[in-house]
Amino acid sequence: MTTFYIAVLVCSVLILVAALSSTIAFRFGAPLLLLFLGVGLAAGTDGLGIDFDNDALTFYVGSLALAVILFDAGFGTSLKVLRAGAAPALLLATVGVAATAAMLGAVAMVVTDLSFMQGFLLGSIVASTDAAAVFFLMRVGGVRVVERVGSALEVESGMNDPMAIFLTMTLVTILSPSQPETFAVIPLILHFFSQVGFGLVFGLIGGMIVVLVANRFGINRGLTPILVLAVALLVFSATSTAGGSGYLAVYVAGLYAGNKQVRFVGAIRRFQDGMTWLAQIIMFLLLGLLATPSHFPEIFLPAIALALFLVFIARPLAVWLCLLPFNYRPRETKFIAWIGLRGAVSILLAILPSLYGLENAGLYFNVVFVMVIVSLTLQGWTLAPVARHLKLVRPKPPGPLENIEIDLPGSAGHELLVYHLVEGAPVLEGTPIPRWAMPSLIIRNGQSMRYFYAGNLMPGDYLYMFAAPGTSPLLDRLFADPKPLDAGQDPEIFGAELLLPERPVKELRSVDETINLPTDEENMSLAEYMKKRLGGQPVVADRFQVGSLWLIVRDTDENNEVSAIGIWKQPVRERGLPIFMNFRQLMHRFFSRASSSGNQADRKD
Repeated sequence: MTTFYIAVLVCSVLILVAALSSTIAFRFGAPLLLLFLGVGLAAGTDGLGIDFDNDALTFYVGSLALAVILFDAGFGTSLKVLRAGAAPALLLATVGVAATAAMLGAVAMVVTDLSFMQGFLLGSIVASTDAAAVFFLMRVGGVRVVERVGSALEVESGMNDPMAIFLTMTLVTILSPSQPETFAVIPLILHFFSQVGFGLVFGLIGGMIVVLVANRFGINRGLTPILVLAVALLVFSATSTAGGSGYLAVYVAGLYAGNKQVRFVGAIRRFQDGMTWLAQIIMFLLLGLLATPSHFPEIFLPAIALALFLVFIARPLAVWLCLLPFNYRPRETKFIAWIGLRGAVSILLAILPSLYGLENAGLYFNVVFVMVIVSLTLQGWTLAPVARHLKLVRPKPPGPLENIEIDLPGSAGHELLVYHLVEGAPVLEGTPIPRWAMPSLIIRNGQSMRYFYAGNLMPGDYLYMFAAPGTSPLLDRLFADPKPLDAGQDPEIFGAELLLPERPVKELRSVDETINLPTDEENMSLAEYMKKRLGGQPVVADRFQVGSLWLIVRDTDENNEVSAIGIWKQPVRERGLPIFMNFRQLMHRFFSRASSSGNQADRKD
C-alpha cells in the first residue's frame, strides 16, 4: 500500500508543478506544452531519477488523452469554421501528409543509416501536425488570425491524424520481423478508406448519440458532462475496434454535437476545458518521463537537421502544393506553412516501432522527440510574432465579456450576457434596448443595482442581461461597439430592404414565395400585422420571423405606430442535384442538411 501512496504522491506533485508552470508560460510567452514536456524530462531517468519505461502504458494513456482533446476540439469548432477550411484542410491532411513523409524519408536516408522504408517510416511518424498543439496554442494563446487561415489550420490538425497513423501502421507492419517479405497494395488502400469511412460514419452516429443522451438523460448539470465524455470515449473505442479511425470519429462526434442544441452546454464546455487541460498535462508528462535525454547526443545533429528540413523545406513545399488550387495570398500560405506544429501524436507514433519490435526502435523515438522539441520551441514560441509580422491577426471582435447558456424550467433556453459598455456605444447615444433583450443587473463602480433603478446607462457599466440563444451578435453592435449604427452597414439590425407599412401582408410572397400565411391575415396591412404579432405597442428594433424573413420595426411615428419596416432575408441554400459543385459546396450542403434535420428533430421532441 505504501508504494501506491508514494506513486499517487509523485503523480500529484508532477501534475501540480506542470499546472503551476502555466504562469511562466503566460508571463514569458513560452509554449505551455513544451513546459509540460520539460517537467516530465526533469523528473525522469536523467533528472530526479524516476525510472519509467512502460511504452505500452504511455501509448494507451496518450491515445485516450488525445481522444479527449480531439472531442473537445470538434465540440468547439463551428460549422462556419469547417466550411471555410474543409477543402484545403482535406488536401493538407492527405496529400500534404504523404508528401511531407516522402520528402523527410528521402532526407533521413542521407543523414542517418536508415533504409528507404525506414526513412519513410520516420517521415510518416512526424508528417502530421499535432491537434493538441495547434488547438491549444491557437485557442489558449489567444491568437486570432484571419478566418480562413485559422479554419484551415484547425480543421487540418483535426483531420490529418488518420493519414499519419495509416502510413505509420502500414510501414511498421511491413518492417515487422514477423511480416512476410511481400505485401499486397490493394488491401492496404482499402484499409485506409475503411478507416476514414468508418471514422466518418461512426462519428456522425456518435454525435447523434451524444445529443440524444445529453438531452434525454442529462437531468443533472454535474452528471451530464460525464455522460457526454463517456459516450465520446465509447465512440473512440468502438470505431477503433471496428477497424476505423477512432481519432477521426471522436472529432466528428464532437463537431456534430457542438453544433446542436444540447442541454447544459455551458457545464459541458467548462468540464471539457478542465479535462483537456488534464489530458494535455498527463500526456506530455508521460512522454517526458519516457524519454532518456542522455541518449540524445548521438542522434542530436541528424535530428536537428531533419527538424530544420521539416520546418523550412518539407512543410512549406507540401503546403504550397496543396494550396495551389485555392486563392490564398502568399502571406497566408507562409503562415500555414510555418504553423506546422508537431507534438504528442508524433511521439506517440514513435513508440510503435518499439511495441512491434522493430530494428532501430530507440532511434525513431529519440529523433522524433528532438524534432518535436525543436518544433514546439521554434514554431510554438513564434506563432504570435509571425502572425503579427504577416499582418494576419484579427482584432478581437466586440462582444460580451461572458456568454453563459442557461437552462430554465419549461424549456426556455436563454443566454446570460455580460457587457462592458464602451464610450460611444449606440445604446449610450439613445438607441433603445430591443424588447426581446431583458436587462437584469448593472455593476457600477463596484456596486450592483437592479437595471430599472440604476438610471441611465453609463460608460464603464457592466450590464447583465438575458437573451435568446443566437441573438448576441445583434446586441454586440449596441453595447460593445463604439461605431454608430448605419442602415447601410448593419442590415441584420435595420433590414436590407425597406417596406411600406400600409402595403398588404400578402406582398411578402414577392420576396419569398414559400411563405405560408393564414388567409385571414393576407389582406392586413404590414403595420397592423406587426402590431398583432408583437402583441402590443411596437418599439424600434422589435422583430419576428415569418418563414425565411425577419420583419423589423425600423421606425415609429408620434402615435407609436410603425412608420418604417425593414426586412432581412436569411440565406437559402440552393436546391438540386449535387453535380458541378466544388468540394466546399458539397461539404456546405451536407452539413447544412444534417444541421437542419437535427433542428427539426429537436423541435418535434
